[in-house]
Amino acid sequence: MKYFTPDEFACKCGECGLGFEQMDKKLIGLLDDIRQLAGIPFVITSAIRCEKHNKAVGGASRSSHLRGYAVDIKATTGADRFKIVYAAMRNGIGRVGVKHSFVHIDTDPELPQQVLWLYV
Repeated sequence: MKYFTPDEFACKCGECGLGFEQMDKKLIGLLDDIRQLAGIPFVITSAIRCEKHNKAVGGASRSSHLRGYAVDIKATTGADRFKIVYAAMRNGIGRVGVKHSFVHIDTDPELPQQVLWLYV
């Protein structure tokens, strides 16, 4: 990994021990390419989550974060959100969610593909 460290993928609960080793290798492999194309620094605000932490943050019961297929990337401007979404889609990411403060990207093969959603 050129732009990331394994610590960035740890569950934010700080207790469960889930982290980089449980992340989807396809997603990990694409993140450097997405970051390179976007041309902006990425701050991973959420990666893998244990069930307890997922529930605490209001995550969906079938969240891709639970299985290591998802990351949320901090994005607080429209320009940053556009750059991240554009780069993700150009690199084959078919699941993207956009909120005012982050962009969610995931590679979950068990959920619908070629979808873009908004968090409201």
